[in-house]
Amino acid sequence: GPAHLFRLAGKCFSFLESTYKYEFCPFHNVTQHEQTFRWNAYSGILGIWHEWEIDNNTFVGMWMREGDSCETRSRQTKVHLVCGKSNKLAYVSEPSTCIYSLTFETPLVCHPHSLLVYPTLTEALQRKWDEAEQLLYDELITDQGYKKILNEIFEEAGLLKATEENEVEKQSKKITLEFETVEKCSKEYKQLSEEIKKLRVLLGQHGIAYKGNSGE
Repeated sequence: GPAHLFRLAGKCFSFLESTYKYEFCPFHNVTQHEQTFRWNAYSGILGIWHEWEIDNNTFVGMWMREGDSCETRSRQTKVHLVCGKSNKLAYVSEPSTCIYSLTFETPLVCHPHSLLVYPTLTEALQRKWDEAEQLLYDELITDQGYKKILNEIFEEAGLLKATEENEVEKQSKKITLEFETVEKCSKEYKQLSEEIKKLRVLLGQHGIAYKGNSGE
């Protein structure tokens, strides 16, 4: 991600909303603490640093996922990064159950180029992106194909986590490879067993006792 934003690492920013205190610790987590004297006041994690939100090849926010369980899923939070005079958590909402939205203001994102993805990539990944741009320009790939390549670049750079679909594809390839290996092993074992049987017959014809293991 943008190197200048890592200045925020190790710091935490609070926001009070009604009876709740929200705390955002960039590159770490988001927590919620109920401000009450009740013995069972809620205090929990709304998400742990997971990946960037990228839109139009620009960093627009941070996803905090895998928070405390909430019914059938985990709580998660999207943190929107906006230009501001100082670093502060400016707004918190819960647009849908267990999914939170935070607005974080910071002067670190005020420069028009401060959140561009391309400059943060290695030279090798920048070349890969350039090649994809050329392929798109030459109409050798579709917009969808171009976006797929960009997603692969972002995943390789560690900006995005591999999607579930990609993970399933990887696992599927792994299982296929394992199956082929087991099948090959089984086939070779069968051939070896046949050779041992022939050897046993041959030895028997010459009156030589076969000393194999009892399993044969």
